[in-house]
Amino acid sequence: MILPCTDPLTWGPSLDAAVDAVGRGAVVVLPTDTVYGVGADAFNANAVAAVLAAKGRGRQMPPPVLIPDLRTVDGLARDVPASARALMEALWPGALTVIVHAQPSLAWDLGDTHGTVALRMPDHEAALALLRRTGPLAVTSANRTGEPAATTASAAQEQLGEAVAVYLDGGDSPLGTASTIVDATDPAALRIVRDGGVSRERLIEIAGAEAFAEGPTG
Repeated sequence: MILPCTDPLTWGPSLDAAVDAVGRGAVVVLPTDTVYGVGADAFNANAVAAVLAAKGRGRQMPPPVLIPDLRTVDGLARDVPASARALMEALWPGALTVIVHAQPSLAWDLGDTHGTVALRMPDHEAALALLRRTGPLAVTSANRTGEPAATTASAAQEQLGEAVAVYLDGGDSPLGTASTIVDATDPAALRIVRDGGVSRERLIEIAGAEAFAEGPTG
């Protein structure tokens, strides 16, 4: 079902429905600042598997994890380089995903992550309101693999259908393009692995060209 989620004064029942769905291990679609995301409780392996199945994706492409605030990083990640933390502090909430080493003690199964996790704090009021109530969500773009990323709730529903319990409709995605992804798992240098909503120039401005492997060549 598609539920309205544009006005903080009235979106309470919609968020309640989404929180309830996440709590029972179901899959939800939520608006973000980049494109719509499809996600579930990051600590529920069956729910994460359902997200991947809805998207038509295998374990070899694990979903990123959306978080509500910077304080969550240290609970989920270890050995975060200072340069990566500088990017997080400057650009979150925003269209930047950072791949870091996951805390080995975490009881989750996001797929074949090889001990890493991709983290992002979205710059979207409804998404953050949901995340504050649910905790970290495993979220990937709300589309079938190979199809265009959805920038509206109805476009997401057209692709994902009944695989999703609740669609939160926050209107058109503000940015309409995916996040930039930076790999911070090498302590010696960052690496840009996908161009997106944050420009390379902005990354250099914050972290310095010397922070990137052979310059920010991706």
